[in-house]
Amino acid sequence: MKSNRRNFLKLGGLAGFSLVGANILKAIESPTSKNINSNLDSIRDQAVKQRSQIFNMCGYAAPKLDSIRVGFIGLGNRGPSHVSNLSLIEGVDIKALCDILPEKAEKTKKSIEGAGFAPEIYTGNVDAWKKLCEREDLDLIYIATPWNMHTPMAVYAMEQGKHVCIEVPAATTLEECWQLVETSERTRKHCMMMENCCYDFFELLTLNMARQGFFGEIVHGEGAYIHNLLGSNFSKTVYWDMWRLRENADRRGNLYPTHGLGPVCQVMGINRGDKLDYLVSMMSKDFLMNETAKKLAVSDGFYRPYVDRPYRGNMTTSTIRTSSGRTIMVQHDVTSPNVYSRIHKVSGTKGSALKYPLPGKISVEDNWVSEEEYKAIEEKYTPEIIKRIGVIAKQVGGHGGMDFLMDWRTIDCLHNGLALDQDVYDAALWSSIAPLSEWSVANRSNSIDIPDFTSGSWKSNLPIDLLLEKGGNTGIVQKNIK
Repeated sequence: MKSNRRNFLKLGGLAGFSLVGANILKAIESPTSKNINSNLDSIRDQAVKQRSQIFNMCGYAAPKLDSIRVGFIGLGNRGPSHVSNLSLIEGVDIKALCDILPEKAEKTKKSIEGAGFAPEIYTGNVDAWKKLCEREDLDLIYIATPWNMHTPMAVYAMEQGKHVCIEVPAATTLEECWQLVETSERTRKHCMMMENCCYDFFELLTLNMARQGFFGEIVHGEGAYIHNLLGSNFSKTVYWDMWRLRENADRRGNLYPTHGLGPVCQVMGINRGDKLDYLVSMMSKDFLMNETAKKLAVSDGFYRPYVDRPYRGNMTTSTIRTSSGRTIMVQHDVTSPNVYSRIHKVSGTKGSALKYPLPGKISVEDNWVSEEEYKAIEEKYTPEIIKRIGVIAKQVGGHGGMDFLMDWRTIDCLHNGLALDQDVYDAALWSSIAPLSEWSVANRSNSIDIPDFTSGSWKSNLPIDLLLEKGGNTGIVQKNIK
């Protein structure tokens, strides 16, 4: 009863807000039922696309940058935290900020004035981000805008000679996934999707354990994004121009797979010794989103266009088989009142690990190890990045420190001319699960092939560096840590 009352009050309060800036940006169209259905018709062709690799970006080390000049596009929910993180890292020069809403850009600029940065602001019109990308004094551009803007902005930035870091997901269609790959290869510019969950402490621990053979042969993995965002999706203020609600209203599938999938793919060496082969996806019906729209529309006409839309179902479950015979399960539910979970299950022939929704646990054979045994395992297998930066990362914060680990490691790689931990093939592959799942759901959960974005180079690509054998020397500006 207490939970129901809280949800009722939360949803009831949404109708009282006014939307600022609605319908400002029309240059990049939002998804509609018509173009989503059109896209579904082409997904199978895109899934089996064959191409010759222009240049292998896996393991590619761009020339090192002593000073990394950075611009940021999108300063709503995720962008400001990246700006804050980079203001703490030595050798970073924050030169430009862009948001469609001037107040967002100004607020972010003010937040880093004490750190000695005076970035130029780009705002006020739909092409302002292009002006930022065209600057000749930028090396790296962070993109933290609504999903359907990620690929167009990233492609344009790479074509202007910039490395790019994109918030998740990197793309929403298979065409966009291929576009990212081909542009990154052609320009030889890094395109990293900022999958922060790959830098969570338990995920990094299990990755190193798997690399060292603790689990034996990896058999199965599970990941998820189970997070109740019902109130946020219907809020007029949380997501600019209701973009996330519209994604959920017009697309039916596993829309946000990368948080759970990314760490499991790294454990299995996907794109680096193994590849995802095919998937099937099944989705429940929508039990809550349309009902919520109807309730809100009774007293607020703003919500009437959201009534009776083809909402994605509460739970979508996708199962994947890899070329080497492993399996992966990925779930998505951002509507039901569940406890937050990314699952993160690793199952092998000698042991297993499981984190969510309870604290992380490790088993040997059929039993969870004791707390004392867990601490010994943690001490033995904690990777070098956590030993060097973990304490500071937790102090800075950002999802427990994993955001800062990710940002620091990315800058460290660019400083030292090293390959990034996540490349464009990871960005494309992990993002592709969403449109592929949409096709499977629309076709009675039939299987669909998963594209090989590496064009066969997965057979020889090397795993990411967990030991920091090179680099790891980028400093932290301690005085800027609040």
